Amino acid sequence: MVFIVKVPGVNNSESDLGCAKAGNEILKYLKKISVNEQKKPINFELLDLEEIHLDNSDLELTNKLIYENALKIFETKLKTIFLGGDHSISYSLTKVFLEYCSQQKKIPCLIVFDSCPNCKSKRKNFSTNEEWLGEIIKQSFPTENIILVGIRNYSLEELKFLSEKKIKQININSIEEDIDNIADTLMEFCNGKETYVSLDLSVADEIFAPSCFFSDSGGMTSRQLIYIFQRLSKIKTLRAMDIVEINSEKDKKFNDITLKLGAKILSEVL
Repeated sequence: MVFIVKVPGVNNSESDLGCAKAGNEILKYLKKISVNEQKKPINFELLDLEEIHLDNSDLELTNKLIYENALKIFETKLKTIFLGGDHSISYSLTKVFLEYCSQQKKIPCLIVFDSCPNCKSKRKNFSTNEEWLGEIIKQSFPTENIILVGIRNYSLEELKFLSEKKIKQININSIEEDIDNIADTLMEFCNGKETYVSLDLSVADEIFAPSCFFSDSGGMTSRQLIYIFQRLSKIKTLRAMDIVEINSEKDKKFNDITLKLGAKILSEVL
């Protein structure tokens, strides 16, 4: 059974506070889905749910609590979906994932869906949502096993960093041109590796996900995202996934369409 864990961690910027409530809101809409598109029944009452209780006024403590709880989860659960929170939670989660794979002598693999690469220079003694991927790369996550999907907003610093580290990328145009081939490529990339998928819904066009911190035009469609995650759900080595950066307070203005998309994708990977 898939384990679902709410991780309401935010890096304490005002615009992200709604992200702390997103896990509960996603689950509210998941509860309304009785059967997913792949015709799999979803009995909400039987889902294995938990929350990592956090104090976002102390970000060092937040990262410590995420790390300690995630360590127990990776040791005991076969497949876990973490509901953020902003993207800063992915630093502690993937750090634990990397350590777990090392202990188990397994090859770690990381797929990141996002509009931004999150590789800016670290400004504090903890990782924020704009820095987390760069920091986990510096923690020796094997760069050949990282692939970024849908990035369309870079800083010059990030472009240089990604080029130096030779990080693989799949751009939006490639998805538009041949989504089946892209799905095949991602599945082949994961072959034989323990896989972690991080989904920042800003990877979607702002028409479909207007309530993310970096919502912008030119992103993936909701249909493209749903299809690719239906394909990724078939990966036997899919060990963990996170869904992050939905500002549930902001989404009220948009009839909760970002939350509904998050719930829809979640339903397809259960």
